[in-house]
Amino acid sequence: QVQLVESGGGLAQAGGSLRLSCAASGLTFRTYGMGWFRQAPGKEREFVAAITWSGGSTNYADSVKGRFTISRDNDKNTVYLRMNSLKPEDTAVYYCAAALWGSASLSLSSYTYWGQGTQVTVSS
Repeated sequence: QVQLVESGGGLAQAGGSLRLSCAASGLTFRTYGMGWFRQAPGKEREFVAAITWSGGSTNYADSVKGRFTISRDNDKNTVYLRMNSLKPEDTAVYYCAAALWGSASLSLSSYTYWGQGTQVTVSS
């Protein structure tokens, strides 16, 4: 069965950095587009970043552009989210997701598989 397992979340100070990882299994990873989403308490899940199956194209939410970097290693079946210059408003549960058609979609509905999420808390 397909599993997406996020790791790397935790507590960071404003201005600090974290790197999230998402290890995939049970699917042909290199054919899937991958995305990161986040959900803060009382808010809807929102798009953060996405990357195509090859890693050749990426998309970012305006709120994280220039601070976050998405990347992937198809040999390790892993997608990463490097988060720099963290702000308290980045506090959320972060989810990785896999899109069947390999695109770097901004839409939640494009994603077939989801991880359980990892908590990121940024203190001011």
